Amino acid sequence: MPKRRASTLRTQIATKRETMEASTSPVFAAVIPAYNEARSIVTVVQAVKQHALPIVADDGSADETAHLAAQAGAVVVSHSCNQGYDAALQTGLFKAIELGCTFAITMDADGQHNPAGLEAFKVELLQGADLVVGVRDRHQRFSESIFAVLGKVLWSIADPLCGMKGYKLLHLKRLGHFDSYKSIGTEFALRCARSGMRVNSVQVQTRKRTDTSRFGGGFMPNYRILRAMIIGVFKAKRF
Repeated sequence: MPKRRASTLRTQIATKRETMEASTSPVFAAVIPAYNEARSIVTVVQAVKQHALPIVADDGSADETAHLAAQAGAVVVSHSCNQGYDAALQTGLFKAIELGCTFAITMDADGQHNPAGLEAFKVELLQGADLVVGVRDRHQRFSESIFAVLGKVLWSIADPLCGMKGYKLLHLKRLGHFDSYKSIGTEFALRCARSGMRVNSVQVQTRKRTDTSRFGGGFMPNYRILRAMIIGVFKAKRF
């Protein structure tokens, strides 16, 4: 076989293989950070499967969260010990990149977010948004309301702390990390806004949680939120 023809054939085969791999890779992942969420994780994963590939980032749970999530059909990545919300998000998002996903939408494992709401995020991402931020119908803490007001004024992000966000993963892959200062899931969003990327929003209806939040109650959650807000003003730079 002539060398030129053999080279052309190899190129065609490689192109066909890449096309097949792209077509079989999931486009959307739903990244679900979870810590001791055995009570709700099966219901969440089963509902999410109808809309996206569920990826559960188990943050060192002491219960059966990881096992139950895997049984329900999720891709599970686990930390050997609890590393915190932002670390779980980062692990899950980079797992989505590893699996060849184009977009990822983050959501809570406690059932507060309705998985059917993923469809609205998918539409915005497919229409060209770089980031889609959920806007909740209520805030649980006064510090969240303060962050929301500042977010709207400084970055045109109405609810920076909403756990339901949609990402074009190309930008995260380019940056190389999701969080650097325990921002409660806000640093990358602020970076996107400051970099002039297309940031859209989607209204999110939240369900009331019946058990204790992983962030706890009292003073400390408000302190962590205000800390993330203040650091974000100075540290969340352009890409």
